[in-house]
Amino acid sequence: MFTKNVHLYLFNSIFKRGIHDNKSLIDNCIEVKNRNPRNLERLLIARKPQGYHLEKQFRNFWHKLQISPYQRYIVAEIIHFQNGPVISASSNEWALKKLLYRKYDSMAYIALGQVLAQRCLESGITEIYFNETPNNKVSLLLKELKKKDIILHESDRYIHPYPWSLFRPEKPWETHE
Repeated sequence: MFTKNVHLYLFNSIFKRGIHDNKSLIDNCIEVKNRNPRNLERLLIARKPQGYHLEKQFRNFWHKLQISPYQRYIVAEIIHFQNGPVISASSNEWALKKLLYRKYDSMAYIALGQVLAQRCLESGITEIYFNETPNNKVSLLLKELKKKDIILHESDRYIHPYPWSLFRPEKPWETHE
């Protein structure tokens, strides 16, 4: 009974304002506020920092995977080009440390890859830039990321073509099914 009264109240208040369908709702919309700061990156429209071509550190990415092996443990981080580390996982964390025999062997890299992939998927990051040459242990971590459908290269930025351009790339925000 309570939910029926709430629905009737909401229904009546919407119709009192004169909004009856989606078209009128869009027409009456004064301002749209996007609360996701990385929405343009997901649409492949945001600019990637390019830096200078003589720089040693390559900066043409939105999210980059950085793996830091220390003497007794490993840290893997996803770094955003503006905000720094967004996601991190370490074999020194209590939950992983209790499951591992050693915090720096090949099983530690596999477990770290599984945890990092899970955290990436939970936060909505599916594409990561990684260009270093992996050794045997790092390749195990990368293999676990690929198993969980994390792509290890970022898509190119969409650049609107000129009217006279021969090549017209597909717009990333339009889906054709």
